[in-house]
Amino acid sequence: MRILIVAATAPEVAALLRAMTPRAAATSDLKRCSLNNSEVDVLVTGVGMVATAAWTSRALAHGAYDVALNVGVCGSFTPNLPPGTVAHVVADRIAELGAEDHDHFLILEELALPGEHLFVNDAPPESAVLRALPTANGITVNTVHGRAQSIADVVRRWHPDVESMEGAAFMHACRIGGVRYAQIRAVSNVVEPRNRAAWKLDAAVAAVNRTALAIVAEL
Repeated sequence: MRILIVAATAPEVAALLRAMTPRAAATSDLKRCSLNNSEVDVLVTGVGMVATAAWTSRALAHGAYDVALNVGVCGSFTPNLPPGTVAHVVADRIAELGAEDHDHFLILEELALPGEHLFVNDAPPESAVLRALPTANGITVNTVHGRAQSIADVVRRWHPDVESMEGAAFMHACRIGGVRYAQIRAVSNVVEPRNRAAWKLDAAVAAVNRTALAIVAEL
């Protein structure tokens, strides 16, 4: 099994890397490891949709991977997914892709423009650990929400469970690359008017690393 793990930042996969065995010298973009009988490449893309789509697509084009996993943290819009919860994001959309028409937001179809903004994972990897996780609908944004009015607007428009800055871009790249994938995220904070003191980032990172390691070991 050849597995690609994609994260936006190095701290989001640091514990996972420590738990695996290096199998080759790291390159500028990949750390090459092994776990049990699987070869695992870990890619840190940088934050945001553009970096994630570009680097993930590049890796998939050259790597012949069987599975790709997106590992990271997210904000939660729902009390059903409190901080520390690890979720499998099964649907994700690029929330800002469209046009404002006075007080209305128009998606691509309404603008008669080609392109995709919603990505649904209907064939994730076979994993009992993955199946046991709560599922979530996500939005991917360039600007994380931290203002009451913008939070109310996006909740009314899309009814999301979680948000990240990379998820939909990763899913799109995997669909184009023809590889099975899963987006696994731990909730670091409630989406509310920005309150950094309330974030549980360390706990979220620890939780998502434990879960990702269990999934990789199972695969």
